[in-house]
This record gives sequence, C-alpha cells and structure tokens, in this order.
Amino acid sequence: MHMSDVMYKAFANIESDTLALPAIIDLFSGCGGFGTGFDSAGFSIAAGIDFDAASSQTAGYNLHERYGERHGQHVADLTDISLSDIPLKKSTTGYIVIGGPPCQAYSRAGRGKLRSLGGHHLDDPRGSLYEDYVRLCLEIGVEGVVMENVPESLDYGGVNIPETICEMFEKEGYATGWTVLNAADYGVPQVRERMILMAMKKEICEEISFPPPTHRSILNLPTSWSARRKKFIDCTHFKLPREQPGELKPWVTVQEALSDLPVLFPLPTTKYMLLQPNITKPYKTSPANDFQRAMRQWYGEDSGVVSGNSFRNTIRDFPIFHRMKPGDDFRNVAEISEQMLEEDCIACGLVKPKHGAQRQMKRDKIVPPYDREKFHEKWKRLSPDKPAHTLPAHLGTDTYSHIHPWEPRGISVREAARLQSFPDDFLFQCSMSEAFKQIGNAVPPLLAKRISEHVKTFFL
Repeated sequence: MHMSDVMYKAFANIESDTLALPAIIDLFSGCGGFGTGFDSAGFSIAAGIDFDAASSQTAGYNLHERYGERHGQHVADLTDISLSDIPLKKSTTGYIVIGGPPCQAYSRAGRGKLRSLGGHHLDDPRGSLYEDYVRLCLEIGVEGVVMENVPESLDYGGVNIPETICEMFEKEGYATGWTVLNAADYGVPQVRERMILMAMKKEICEEISFPPPTHRSILNLPTSWSARRKKFIDCTHFKLPREQPGELKPWVTVQEALSDLPVLFPLPTTKYMLLQPNITKPYKTSPANDFQRAMRQWYGEDSGVVSGNSFRNTIRDFPIFHRMKPGDDFRNVAEISEQMLEEDCIACGLVKPKHGAQRQMKRDKIVPPYDREKFHEKWKRLSPDKPAHTLPAHLGTDTYSHIHPWEPRGISVREAARLQSFPDDFLFQCSMSEAFKQIGNAVPPLLAKRISEHVKTFFL
C-alpha cells in the first residue's frame, strides 16, 4: 500500500467523523465504481455485496485491501440473505445504501438478448430485485439510499420502477425523488444516461435534490433521455437537477481523456503483444488537462506509469480499423473491407468468375461476415472531439463498439476505464474480458463522486 493511499484514507476518515457521515453499504456493488466515488468524497465503505465473484474481488482490493482492510467485500445472493448475515463495519452514524439492481431486465440490450433466447424481459427474475433491495434497506432502517439504473426502468411492462420504489420508501418516512443524469454533464468523457434515485430519512432531509451539472454540450447534442423527458416530467417523484450558477465547462472529449496514455499499437502491421493486467507502461505525455490530472492523482501522487494496457488481438480487422474514420460504423466497414478484398484480388491476379473459389477464400479472411442491415452500431470508431458513446458490458465479449480513435485497434482496458472515469491506480486484477465487462457494468466513479458530494450537503 502506497503512503499516499494511507494519508488519503486517514484524511477521508477524519472528514467523515467531523461531518458524522453514515457509512456506506454497496449493494450490487459490481467492481466498485459507485463505492469509489463515495470513498473519494470521505464516506467510509462498511461493506460491498455482489453475486459475481470476479467483480467482488476487484472491488475488494480497490476499496478495502489497498487500505490494509480485510473482508469488506462479500459474494452473496441478495434474494437469499438478510443484512444481519453480512459482517458490517460498525457505524455510530448509521448507513447509506448505494448501488443498483442488475439492469439486464430493463435495458434494451438485455431485452434483445432475452428475446433471442426465446424469453421475455418481464419473465426475468432480475426485474423484481429492487424489492429485495428495498427490503434490505428497511430491515436495518438505513439513513438513506442512492440507487442507480438504466432509464428503461421507467417503463417496465407499464410500471415506473423508480416511482414504485419512491412510494415504498415514502410510506416508511423517507423523503424521495428520482431523476436522470448524464455522466457527461458531470465531467465523465462519456454520454451515459442513468436513472438516479435518492431516499433520505425526513429528519435528515425534508426534500430530495440532485447535484447541478458542471459540464455541458457545446453542440447541444440531443440524447436519448432529452427526447423522452416530456413523457416523465409530470411524475410525482421526478426532480430536475439543480442549476449551476455561472458558465459550465464543455463536455470532456475522448481526445482529452486518452491523449496522455501509452501508445500500444501504432500501425496495423505492429506486432501484437498481450500485456498482463499488472504490467505497467509509462505515460506518453504529462497530463494535459484537469481530467487527466484527476485520473492520475486520484489517490495521491502521480506514479508516472499505468497498468491495464491489454487489448484484443482482432488480427483480421486491424487493417480495416486503420482505414476507418472517426465516427465510422459497420456500413463504412462493409465498403472498406470490400475495397480491400478487391485490391488484394487484383494484386494476386484473381479475376471473376475464373477464380471464384480463390476469391471466396480471400473474402473469408478479409471481410467481416456480419449482417449489414442489422449490425450498424456494433462497430463504431470513437470521435476524438466528442465524449464516447455509452460503454456496455458487451465489451466483455468484443470491443468493436469502441474502436480507438487514432490507433488501429479496439480500446484497451485502461482506456475503457478512463472513459468510465476510473482512476489510473484502480486495478483490474482479472482476465481482460472480465475487466471489460466490469467496466461496462459500472457506475462512473466521477459521477458517483459528484453525487456523493451532494449527499454530504444533507448532513451539514
């Protein structure tokens, strides 16, 4: 454990005691993105609970073991336990529960996958996990709750899940409210819209409010939520975030997020090398902006090196990535690969129809065999002058949805972590696929930090 980690934790604990902040119980904690934000704001993490062992191992190291703490993270099924079954760090100021039930039953991607398997999202038992979430919170009378989920949870078979949860807590004496926040509005280099729900005991807070944005789109780009907001704005418990006085900063772009990270694969002919998670490389440059400084100094001093530099060996596609322009999707990929095929056939003297079999063999090696009518958004090259589009858990399967903006490859684990605002010293000591999946499922720590700093104001 670095001395800077010890000093940071000591300062956080002093601040927590001074403000008499409740300790945090992180339900459905995943790899610890939500907890990292609350930890950074001075809250003590009493325990994290998740069903997935690999995610729990990541959270356990970064939120507990790095500070010399043990047994802070627990692998458990929340449908089968009581919080009394979990050893919690004692807190004289009570607890706040953070986290969100798995979103697969609500999300478009999750619904599509269930349909492809012959099922229906309303039959997914994960859709009712919020009931166990509320049960566990009320069981110990928590001081407050901060829940996160996808905007699709606003209409689950005609049921507005956030409204339902607010009503459940309100009956038990909590002030409640929900909204939809875009991570890009809070300094995260990614357009990621998520429902955020808060419930606080009324003796702590009479009325729920949400943190004001710190950033804005200078292009006034429409988002999925901005197009749907009118449908929900009259809901009883819906609240708009407070407005920030003064000029807001522009959204953080992909260029601003990634430009200082190591060069890993400059040309499609570069020899591929799989770097293990703990192998570090020096930064390409000094930090060029506030976001890079925040990622490099989150835990204290900038170490000068960074881990998590692995990316996928998609050998067929490196030359295609090289020719793609920023913002290109699979429609452009189809044109590029067909042109590459024709160039190769001409160079080898393979003409139609005489060399049909040989040309087909080359097609199999060069042209991606995916449906060109349905696959448009599955491949996308990042635009350096915009925030990234939403990182999904599907990164655990492939990274075609987030192709590096200037190198001919998919993004690396660290680059995905940067786009989610995970600190550079946050370690993913797991397989590359697991790391990508954990990052795609996470709450961006910088968004969580903004939320947690706002929650602190309820206790001032």
